Amino acid sequence: MNLDGHVVVAGLGFGDEGKGAVVDALCAGRPTTAVVRFNGGAQAAHNVVADGRHHTFSQFGAGTFAGVPTHLSHFVLVEPFALATEARQLEAAGVRNPLALLSVDGRALLTTPFHIHANRAREDARGQERHGSCGKGIGETVWYSLLRGADPGDVVEGQEVLGEPGEAPTVADCARPAVLRRKLDALARFYAPLATPRHSVDELVALYRDFAAAVRITDGEETGRLADRGRVVFEGAQGVLLDQHHGFHPHTTWSTTTPHNARELLAGRPHTVLGVVRTYHTRHGAGPFPTEDPAVLARYPEAHNGAGEYQGAWRAGHLDATLLDYAIAACDGVDALAVTHLDADRPRVVLDHGSPAVELTDPLAWFGSRLPVAVTGYGPDRADYRVARPSRVPVTICG
Repeated sequence: MNLDGHVVVAGLGFGDEGKGAVVDALCAGRPTTAVVRFNGGAQAAHNVVADGRHHTFSQFGAGTFAGVPTHLSHFVLVEPFALATEARQLEAAGVRNPLALLSVDGRALLTTPFHIHANRAREDARGQERHGSCGKGIGETVWYSLLRGADPGDVVEGQEVLGEPGEAPTVADCARPAVLRRKLDALARFYAPLATPRHSVDELVALYRDFAAAVRITDGEETGRLADRGRVVFEGAQGVLLDQHHGFHPHTTWSTTTPHNARELLAGRPHTVLGVVRTYHTRHGAGPFPTEDPAVLARYPEAHNGAGEYQGAWRAGHLDATLLDYAIAACDGVDALAVTHLDADRPRVVLDHGSPAVELTDPLAWFGSRLPVAVTGYGPDRADYRVARPSRVPVTICG
């Protein structure tokens, strides 16, 4: 375990494990070349509280308060309007010229208002059978990118193709107005029966051209260059239990939330995989939750989490040992744990489904019996986090 080298941060729950605070702690304590986002998009919500400031990081990396640049890899879905809003919020929080800290792989898919409105229309139509979507167009962006060569009437990933699809727009297209216009025209025609956003194609071409001028668009070799220059922290979004391959369909995200994307970007370079877990489980929105307990929700209120219009209610329950072990196995290798919410009073764990929850009298020892504990969080602030220094002790809690 080497936290001075490249670190991959992945959530081992249903999301909301505290990945943002962990990334911030990793970046604040040691020199870091960049935070690389390796999945997800504008639906990420990583809370960081540091030096009297709070921000919910979405597309910017959670190392921003520590002055660390962000690179959005080609696995990220980029939503320029939300990115511009987040940049303004960061500027108001004291981050000077946030967009200057950002680079974006030109191959990254573009999430547009067409995707967002279609996503919300589909989720509204599901009624009580909602999937728990964030309503940010994530699944729709990925789905549309899979339609090349499909014909109207075909069923792709469980959804009928209603029109003639075109090529999916990418970030690089924002600097190529003619190409972008052609792709957006096709998007507008394709989604016209489902939803029509307020922005016209002409407006979007102009706005996206401004976006391209404001950020640095890179080729596919950028992550390798950053990794060869110095330490990189790879920040995952959502959690392994929502993974498109390992989660519980249909209540999943259209994203690989395990460390596999980060490993591909690292191309064999040495790294440490850090799995983030709370002392109790949480879930946002619909989907199975075997250890859910309303008493846990009442006992541990969340200052920065609540019900979402599309995502649904904030839920909580006891730590689920079965699901934790499943998530660790799905990662194909976790080197150490980051345990957050250690300030929770007398958390409980369900060791086997069907068994009663038992009190975790010594949470660190319990987690340490599974994997070394390298990062601990005893509250929401950066000051509440401790990151292990190089050590031979398997469970490392440093003052």
